[in-house]
Amino acid sequence: MYMNPDLRYEKADDTDLDFLLRLRMKTMNPHYAESNLPTDRETTLQRVLYNFDKAHIIFLHHHPIGLLKINKTDERIEVLQLQIDPDYQGKGLGRKILTHILHEASETGKTVWLSVLKTNKAQSLYSSLGFCIVGEDEHSYFMEFSDL
Repeated sequence: MYMNPDLRYEKADDTDLDFLLRLRMKTMNPHYAESNLPTDRETTLQRVLYNFDKAHIIFLHHHPIGLLKINKTDERIEVLQLQIDPDYQGKGLGRKILTHILHEASETGKTVWLSVLKTNKAQSLYSSLGFCIVGEDEHSYFMEFSDL
């Protein structure tokens, strides 16, 4: 995946688990706590390991700053997890990554799907990019982008 020369992805492996666990605790546990969902280490680790084969570490200037977990099927691209270290949030990186994914979906005639906790302010970013809420459960909104 090419986006800009300073931003690149590498497939995650077992040596990345400590980084990913710390990243998830920093980025997601506040939202889970606000949603009254478990934030213990074991539950957090299970979320890190969910679809681990689809996990990519996001690097900026050769420094790991986040995670992109993505699943591509014939019909759609599912953004399973996108986490940017809080120190790097608010700099347009999430928008840049998602814009690249939306461009790929547009070129291949696919929809893009994701879910976001209702307590997560990232949903405003998704809405601003054209994602629409297509469903919800107690804790999350299910959002979809379609260029079709």
